[in-house]
Amino acid sequence: MRKLSLGLLAAAALGLLASPAPAADKVLAIVVKGLDNPFFEQIHLGCEKWNAENAGKGYTCFYTGPASSADEAGEVQIVDDLLNKPDIAAIAISPSNAPLMAKLLRERKPTIPIMTIDADLGKEDAALRKTYLGTDNYLMGVKFAEHLQKLKAKGGTICLQLGNVAADNINARAAGTRDTLSGAKGTERLTGQNGWTEIAGCPVFTNDQADLANQQMADTFTANPDLDAFVLEGGWAQFAPQAYSQVATQVKDKMASKKLVIVAGDTLPPQMEALKSGYSHVQVGQRPFEMGYRAPAVMLDLIAGKAVEPVIYTGLDECTQETAATCIAK
Repeated sequence: MRKLSLGLLAAAALGLLASPAPAADKVLAIVVKGLDNPFFEQIHLGCEKWNAENAGKGYTCFYTGPASSADEAGEVQIVDDLLNKPDIAAIAISPSNAPLMAKLLRERKPTIPIMTIDADLGKEDAALRKTYLGTDNYLMGVKFAEHLQKLKAKGGTICLQLGNVAADNINARAAGTRDTLSGAKGTERLTGQNGWTEIAGCPVFTNDQADLANQQMADTFTANPDLDAFVLEGGWAQFAPQAYSQVATQVKDKMASKKLVIVAGDTLPPQMEALKSGYSHVQVGQRPFEMGYRAPAVMLDLIAGKAVEPVIYTGLDECTQETAATCIAK
């Protein structure tokens, strides 16, 4: 069934790619890492809201991406195909593999505006895009660490869960977490600084797959019964709520006593339910709907040659079990 679903998503994406908008409209494309990730569906909804408010004005926001978030080459191919289409006026990209996407842009030398959304290119490749719209990912990692410091003042053993090895946004979060916990910039691994030590086998990389993320958590908890903290630098495991609750139930007593602390990224509805149920201690949320809603306007400014800041941050929401009912910005 999963293969069938991914096949249908791929077919749908290709179908949309063939005719993304009415012939009269120019297209403002948003390309995400994968259509199987509910986080990106919020970007889609923002894009659709913009369309509803701007119908008949000559531009359409078009949302697309590979069927699977693990398909890094597929995302690059979609961008490559879009660059061949005369009705594409600008593209906003959330690169899954930042160096691979940068390689394409360097080779193709697009004449239309290119920006990044949600995830950026590496610093060395920033000149290949006009602006980045999304989260301050390093700050997001800092926020994870600040909450950990409050919950575990003496430090402890810790495991970080990351996405793809080459995902610049997730790597920036991990850097923010490590630097803040250690008290030193450029910390590559926690080896006892301020009491924090990363366990053997960590970090773990989910490749943006919820099933793998949950299995990694279960395996880590089993192999390390005295683990003090687990950090989901992204929300992957929680995007499969039933599987996540089964994993968290196995350690719920430890979580209730704060012997084990879980801090996670994003604040989608299932994740907030997990927080309220005691299956995490902190959720630091991005604002993907805002990203999708604002991206078309930013692309239009770029097309018009207006001055646009090289980085546009969309803010964070910090939620604890105590503030879960009021923490998300409206």
